[in-house]
Amino acid sequence: MATDGLLGSDNIRHKWGWLLALGISMVILGTIALFISPAATLGTVLVLGWLLVVSGVVEAFESFRVRRWGGTFLHLIGGVLGVLVGLLVVTHPVAGALAWTLLFASFLLVIGIFRLVAAVRLKFPNWGWAAFDGAMALLLGFLLWMEWPVSGLWFLGFAVGVSLVLRGWSYVMFAIAVRTLPAPVEVRHAA
Repeated sequence: MATDGLLGSDNIRHKWGWLLALGISMVILGTIALFISPAATLGTVLVLGWLLVVSGVVEAFESFRVRRWGGTFLHLIGGVLGVLVGLLVVTHPVAGALAWTLLFASFLLVIGIFRLVAAVRLKFPNWGWAAFDGAMALLLGFLLWMEWPVSGLWFLGFAVGVSLVLRGWSYVMFAIAVRTLPAPVEVRHAA
């Protein structure tokens, strides 16, 4: 059966309800994040800050574990910097949100330019979609940059909200597709 290889096993058909519940939950949380974008932005920044702290601690401990290796000092410095930057972000979340937004705006500007130029220059089949993607990334980066620092207060929460809604909707559609799969047919061979 073609779908059996795609889904891994028939067991997922029996879990479609959980997938549906997960999808609906993600859509609800994403919608809430969209309505309270500034609070979602601060929450996202705090999570990212704590992730930096934890990863810095892990990297610092790892540097002592592999101390015979030549890069021990670099691991230790990376770990200490991770902890310090993470603590700065956690203790100053608004400044962290502003910095993350500038980072995203710069990324979108650069990637938008590269995608747009590559699509126009190479003109591969359906290159218009890649050019459109590049133009939209460039426009979003430009808008974030022009509206900064105000965009720093809502952008991350908005992006997380949109991501949760889209991911949740994907899970809802996947659950419905899994539920409508036909049951596998057992083929018995005559002995």
